[in-house]
Amino acid sequence: MSTVPARRHRPVGRPAVGVPGHAPGRGRSPGWVPPQHGAWAMLLLPFLAALTVTGPHPLHLLLLGAALAGYPLSYFGLQAVKTGRIRRVRPHLVGYGLATVALGTPVLVARPATLAYAPIFVALAAVNAGHARRRRDRAFVNDLAFVAQCGLLGLVVATVAGVPWTSVAGVTVVALGYLVGTVVHVKTMIRERDSVRYRWVSWTYHAVVAVAAALWAPVPVAVLFTVLLARAVLLAGRRVAPMRVGLVETACALLVLGAVAL
Repeated sequence: MSTVPARRHRPVGRPAVGVPGHAPGRGRSPGWVPPQHGAWAMLLLPFLAALTVTGPHPLHLLLLGAALAGYPLSYFGLQAVKTGRIRRVRPHLVGYGLATVALGTPVLVARPATLAYAPIFVALAAVNAGHARRRRDRAFVNDLAFVAQCGLLGLVVATVAGVPWTSVAGVTVVALGYLVGTVVHVKTMIRERDSVRYRWVSWTYHAVVAVAAALWAPVPVAVLFTVLLARAVLLAGRRVAPMRVGLVETACALLVLGAVAL
């Protein structure tokens, strides 16, 4: 199977939908909110899915705040690595860094066991930094590293709640199954819209996951992944505005939450 070599470039200033890594235009103020709108949903999904199992805990609010501050801290840090222009984002690094420390420290003090996840987070962040340094932040492996960090956050939710991480393993796998699929699917809608190879990768992945869910998962999850397979087949390669792609994926993320809650 072949891939059409010519890629269509998005107009300057239009953010991509999905994982972090898109740098603002040269000479433009980076702003304070990362333009990767889909990344917020990817970050929240495993967190909320885990909450459906553990139930809420006061420390979860601090953990959520630390995660919501830590993501832009990571985003602007990777931009500094990618461009070498740390002065441009220094206020962002200081502001989000202080917020992350202020919100995360009480969680670490109250639940020292959460430190066990730190080496994994550091290793995954190193993957992101390496790709940013080589200006390959759109690479699929780089996307998977971010997805893995989001999934790991779901396990942290369990530890903060004082229950074994295995208690949320099932819902975390469902969330990750969707997130990996959405990374591939969004590429078939935007950056790799003309790639036949990416379409087949997306269709094959969704088909395998749908069959696995039909065999081993509860009915709501099996139905969910069947719907996701249909959306991957019907929408791949179509010209759809990035914002609409993001809205569809947000709706799909809500379906995932509904399925794991059931």
